[in-house]
Amino acid sequence: MDVTTEPDCIGVIDNHPWSAHFQVIGYRNGGHSCLPHRLFRTWLDEHPGFGTFHIGRCSGLGIGSVVKYDSSRQCMRVGRFSSVGLNCHFMLNGQHDVGTISTCMFSVFGMGLRNAAPPQYGDSILKSDVWIGDEVMMLGGGVVENGCIIGARSLLPPNFRSEPYGVYAGAPARMLKFRFSEEVREKLLDLAWWDMPLSWIRDNNDFFLIDLTADEEKSLEALAQLKERKLAFSCANALAAS
Repeated sequence: MDVTTEPDCIGVIDNHPWSAHFQVIGYRNGGHSCLPHRLFRTWLDEHPGFGTFHIGRCSGLGIGSVVKYDSSRQCMRVGRFSSVGLNCHFMLNGQHDVGTISTCMFSVFGMGLRNAAPPQYGDSILKSDVWIGDEVMMLGGGVVENGCIIGARSLLPPNFRSEPYGVYAGAPARMLKFRFSEEVREKLLDLAWWDMPLSWIRDNNDFFLIDLTADEEKSLEALAQLKERKLAFSCANALAAS
């Protein structure tokens, strides 16, 4: 099983207070990510020796969650600052060929029996600043865009596609509303604050406490100021490195 994360990863923090429940991954530049024990499973409920998984800084999946693999072709990627609730299931596999006489996987019964190769979904992707409620099931090939919220017990069908900052719920999940106005959403995507280090977020923490739904004009002004601070930080770092 190939698990990757940020370049400044310092490994698993064995003495973290949450270690009984999670593999807690630490980072040199601050923050940690959490993977519950027994997260990765096959259809035999065993740890897979194949497949790939990426998790970004300050993201975590809740206790009881499962990411199910059956092939080295399967991949799931989670961005930064994303939160996944308890007992969520990400079914990267599980397809049977439905165009043949039978959906049965004959090959598991021996005797030289064969079946058509199972179709494969594309990668399953949760981008940054995503919040997934408890007991959500996501089938393979889906993309949950930046800033989305998925309501508890929702079902995301195969190849699901969301809109950034949308709020979704249901089985199958449907968009209920956007979190913010279109202009605020555009500014947030342009800001892409999740690309910044935790030290920058700490120094600009007050901006992250603003209710962006209360006053659109003030919200846009605040996001413009934050973008200026991001550019100034990036310029200063570029000069220091030159």
